[in-house]
Amino acid sequence: MKSIRSRVRARLASAVAVAAAATLAFTGLPGLTSSADAAPAKPPNPGMLCRDYFDLAEDLAAIVEMPDGDASRAKSQWDTYDYENPGKKWDGLQAPSDANYKRLELEAKEPPKSRPVDRVWWKWIRASKKNPNAYGDFTYWRDIILIKNAGNDPRGKAFEKKIIKEHGLVGDDWICQKEFDYTDPDTGKTHRRQADAWNKRTGQALEIKSNGHPDPKQKPGDIAWSKQKESPVKSLKYVFAEPQEKAAKDHLNELRKNAPGKVTEYNYRSRRVELAPGGGVRDKSTTMQPPGSKGVTGGGAQDLIRESRPNPKDMKEFLDRKNAADPNRLQPKGPGGVDFTTLDLRYIGKPVKGKGVDYSFSAKEVAEDTAGWGGKEKAQLINDAFFTWLALSPEKFWVNLNPDQPDKIMDSAFGKTDAGRVLLEADLELKRDFADAMNPKKRPEADQYWKSLPRNAEGVPCWFQVRNWIEPGTAVVREENGGIHILDTPLKVKAQYLKIDNMPGDPYLCEFNEAEKKATEDRMNRLIMPEVERRVNNDPRYADLRRTYTARVAAEFIRQQDAKAPTDYRKVINSNDVSSWPLRGENKDWTRESVYQAYLKSLREGEQQWEHDAGGGLYTMSVGGVDFSKQPKQNMTKVRFEAEHRYLPRETKSSVRTLTDNAKDGDANLLLLGGNTVSSDISGGDDTPGPKPTPTPTPTKPGEPTDNPTGPTDPATPPATGSSGGTGGKDPQGDLADTGSSTPFGLIAGIAAALAAAGGGLVWWKRRRTATGQE
Repeated sequence: MKSIRSRVRARLASAVAVAAAATLAFTGLPGLTSSADAAPAKPPNPGMLCRDYFDLAEDLAAIVEMPDGDASRAKSQWDTYDYENPGKKWDGLQAPSDANYKRLELEAKEPPKSRPVDRVWWKWIRASKKNPNAYGDFTYWRDIILIKNAGNDPRGKAFEKKIIKEHGLVGDDWICQKEFDYTDPDTGKTHRRQADAWNKRTGQALEIKSNGHPDPKQKPGDIAWSKQKESPVKSLKYVFAEPQEKAAKDHLNELRKNAPGKVTEYNYRSRRVELAPGGGVRDKSTTMQPPGSKGVTGGGAQDLIRESRPNPKDMKEFLDRKNAADPNRLQPKGPGGVDFTTLDLRYIGKPVKGKGVDYSFSAKEVAEDTAGWGGKEKAQLINDAFFTWLALSPEKFWVNLNPDQPDKIMDSAFGKTDAGRVLLEADLELKRDFADAMNPKKRPEADQYWKSLPRNAEGVPCWFQVRNWIEPGTAVVREENGGIHILDTPLKVKAQYLKIDNMPGDPYLCEFNEAEKKATEDRMNRLIMPEVERRVNNDPRYADLRRTYTARVAAEFIRQQDAKAPTDYRKVINSNDVSSWPLRGENKDWTRESVYQAYLKSLREGEQQWEHDAGGGLYTMSVGGVDFSKQPKQNMTKVRFEAEHRYLPRETKSSVRTLTDNAKDGDANLLLLGGNTVSSDISGGDDTPGPKPTPTPTPTKPGEPTDNPTGPTDPATPPATGSSGGTGGKDPQGDLADTGSSTPFGLIAGIAAALAAAGGGLVWWKRRRTATGQE
């Protein structure tokens, strides 16, 4: 058992860390470990036993061994750790009113602790007067200085504790926070360097980083050590929680060059989860929450979305200020590396009434400080579309642009929502892309198409009137533990002959017989439509349509769950009340008629013009719409899901609390950021990691594969038993797999008609609940 004295010392150390963090919140970043031209006058800190510093039991057993050489944690073992940021409790505080500003401006001394809000405002007023360019905007100071800086030390200490605890570094040989003085033989300068952990028997020192780069202030001390012929520190191991940045790799290479065989790296991937103390003024999100909800704090998405700015210019200004305040990049990654233009809803959990629901978005990761804008707008669109699909009855989910049907553009209620706006604008964009894809001067396939058309009596190719439209392709989902992973939601573009009465006069119109119609339709779907479909599924102009459709898939899942048992969404479903999700922002005055008039203008004036040996002239667009009334489906088996998305369930669960990714390599890697509709991020006051990690396999060398995707199942995942498709199951086309019951789970026949109208194109794979536990 640990002595009372040891526990008191550990608690005092913890209290000092919290006090230092609170100071950081208002004063910026002091040098936590510094280097200097000459050693300070006072002697180096002798440190203390790691078990006492972190208040750990003396007989604590390691769950993983510290590797001797270079190593990387296996993907199957990636996990999270928690810490409390004292500044985060102010993330919802706004700038003081003019009256409060003038009142506090006159106070010479900092307000007492009994006036906490005034204390924050008072400190900002002083900071803004000293540096109005950097801190004149309260929200910039709040997010960059008050919150971010306050979290640096608690985060670092929490990850240090995780490493010490999980590797069992609690013996009498392990000393934490011990300082050493090194004199660089080339410069003559002496640098004081603090070791996060040091083994007095082996001489190994650990430098533990909760990010992916070294502190520039610490580099001179490391370099001075690497040039020593004799030192109590015999070797140095850098431990990283996040992927190494270039600065880290360059620094390690320099140290290795100076001290061959003495410098190693340990990439112990772990995601941070930032919590907040109680009190303060919090920023609350109502994402995915029914009307009347009070909002919640925290989550993997909320902080990033709060810090996101509406446009590239404002985002750049925010990031420039952030980097100026944090030149050593000690703060965790923010929204600057998230491409919110690709934001999509990719998971919705099991909706249990009164207990909320988990959700998770995906987004592409880009180089830090190159993106990050538009997060609020895109998340709002997904949220509003999700509720629109729930509130309106399924027969309203269509739009149509046709000169013969001016009274059938779209449902009037649907036309008052951003979801409806997105569909109608996408339909107009589709017509323009169709005209562009038909241009024989731009595409050889278009040239081939025009030369294949039937000719009239004068030898001119007959213009083929068509209807084209967007409809769901085969969506792929995986249902796990009551929730649904939305894996792929492709859209299809179809074309079909349609005689239009109110088309502007065209000399190249001909009468087609049935054989000519069929042949021309086939050539159009083979030579023209694939290019249009490619644009719909990949072009940024259709990104809002794609994210609106994935929200449709999620909403249909909620509809089905609510049909089984009441959820928090029951009052919304089929209410036909979309007043809580109206047209917003710059689109608040949008009308369906404005798009229809733009369509008619294009019909009259055309979109593309060219000269061609098969006949030149002015060519216009087709008619059609966006139709989400079909429900194609494909079943994904457990075997395929585990092979292609092995770590997705774990990472999705983590994304509810913090920014993470899907643990894939290269271009397949996507960031994941989510939340829960009822839970908060209020800390329980313990900085120890939450979930108990499973034992880590023998670490591998950097660059070597850490997992074999075709090998045994993840140790943290129970192995599959029996047939993955179920007895007599059909895979993967069309019908649902046999679930062991005469009534299929998921898309049952009893609601097939309603779902056909609703759209969504889901693929289901329900767990088979049998006595043997097979799936």
